[in-house]
Amino acid sequence: MERASISIGLLHFPVYNKNKEVVISSITTSSLHDISRTARTFGVDNFYIITPLKLQQDLIDRLLKHWQVGYGAQYNPTRRDAFQKVLVVSTLEDCLDDLKRKYRQDPITIVTSALSQGNCISYADLRDRIHRLRKPYLIVFGTGWGIEQSLIKNMDMVIEPVYGRENYNHLSVRAAVAIILDRLINESR
Repeated sequence: MERASISIGLLHFPVYNKNKEVVISSITTSSLHDISRTARTFGVDNFYIITPLKLQQDLIDRLLKHWQVGYGAQYNPTRRDAFQKVLVVSTLEDCLDDLKRKYRQDPITIVTSALSQGNCISYADLRDRIHRLRKPYLIVFGTGWGIEQSLIKNMDMVIEPVYGRENYNHLSVRAAVAIILDRLINESR
C-alpha cells in the first residue's frame, strides 16, 4: 500500500435521538451530496452510508443512479465523479467486512464524537500515524445526536471533538467531516 487508505462511514444506526434513545436516523440527501464532494476533494477511498432501512437504501440508490448514469451525470459531471466512491451497506459490520476484503487486513477504526470521550487521540497524533503507517483506516461519523456508546467503546480510537472559539459544539455532520478530513490529511496544519 503506497499510502494509508482512508475511508469514511456515515452511521445512521445505532445512534441516539435527543432523548438518548437508540434510533435509526434519517438519510438527508444534502449530507450525501456535500460529504461525497468533501470525500472526493480529500481523496477518501470509500464513503460508506450505513443504514439498515431498505427504503433509505433505495432512496440513496435512486439518487446515485441519477447522478452517475441518469440526467444528472451529463448535467453535472463533477457530481458524478464525487459519487463514484459511495457505497451503501446495512451495518457497520458489513462496512468492516468490505474493507477487510478490499485491503486484506482489518481497518483501524476511528470514531468521532461531539462529546469528549476521555482518552481521545489528537488530530496531530492521528495525522502522524496515518502518514507513517500505510494501513486502511475507517473514520465513522454519527448522525442524529451521536453514536451509541457501546459502539464507541468497541472502536480502536476516538478522535477529539471539533472545538471552535465559543463554548458551543453542535456542528452538522457535513461540516464535521470537512473539518476533520482537512485536519487529518493536510500535513501543514
